[in-house]
Amino acid sequence: MPFDSASKPKIAISACLMGAEVRYNGGHKASRLCSQTLTDYFEFIAVCPEVAIGLGVPREPIRLVGDLLQPHAVGTVHHELDVTQALTNYGQQMAGALGDICGYIFMQKSPSCGLERVKVYHANGSPHDGGARGIYAQAFCARHPDLPVEEDGRLNDPVLRENFLTRVFAYSAWQELLQNGLGRNALTDFHARYKYLLMAHNPLQYKALGKLLGDMGQTDPDELGPRYFSELMAALKKCATRGTHTNVLQHLSGYLKQLISAEDKQEVQHVIGQYRHGIVPLVVPLTLLKHHLRHHPDPYVMQQAYLQPHPENLSLRNAI
Repeated sequence: MPFDSASKPKIAISACLMGAEVRYNGGHKASRLCSQTLTDYFEFIAVCPEVAIGLGVPREPIRLVGDLLQPHAVGTVHHELDVTQALTNYGQQMAGALGDICGYIFMQKSPSCGLERVKVYHANGSPHDGGARGIYAQAFCARHPDLPVEEDGRLNDPVLRENFLTRVFAYSAWQELLQNGLGRNALTDFHARYKYLLMAHNPLQYKALGKLLGDMGQTDPDELGPRYFSELMAALKKCATRGTHTNVLQHLSGYLKQLISAEDKQEVQHVIGQYRHGIVPLVVPLTLLKHHLRHHPDPYVMQQAYLQPHPENLSLRNAI
């Protein structure tokens, strides 16, 4: 069950996270995960919107001021410096230019790139209770609502990291499907591959998407496809739990119940139970199941993205 990807998916990323010295103080915020570990699996496209719109390095810092829902990005010293429209325009421009990316990693807390909880200040300098999204990130994401996006700090959480990269590879697989043509059979086959992954992430949407395609009738796949994919990406954004993973593992073990010995079945159930109780990580029952499936292959099960949603060497399931 090797991971199948024709080329490295492209991920846009805040340039400072790749080690570029583009921050307001002339420094960087290099992420070891992104700049070293993930470069073997993804093609990164570094973007610094503040430099791109003409702000120098080093430069006067900017911050968000005004209404929480529509803040302005202004200079912290020279308040007449307002780069809100410039960052918005650049976000819209890059949303068009980066049409082939499969994910975006943003710099957290940045007034241009932060995805959430970016501080917003009143005119008198006191902070609002809540936060907002960075100006550039807001403009970009509005044009790509289904794109997997994440902040660098949250990727330190192994569950969030695995979830984000699972969505990136699913997004990449969908782009490949679109390039090959979105026929009725292709859409049905794609969903069949993602059924157990969906079941692990969002059991309710697993049923809803199955019904959506079951009721497809004579609907044009080009019309249904975008709705299906949007709902799929929303479903995958919900992190799978030990409970939902256990449910999928039990479903997979069901394909083996008539094929392996009583002792092997007992071992499978024991290891799944160990995972459910947090004694072993997900990779342990999965490795055992894949071992038996290699000896007793089932065509439907072997095609499941759940078994290998990302390259094995990333070891993402060793920590969840």
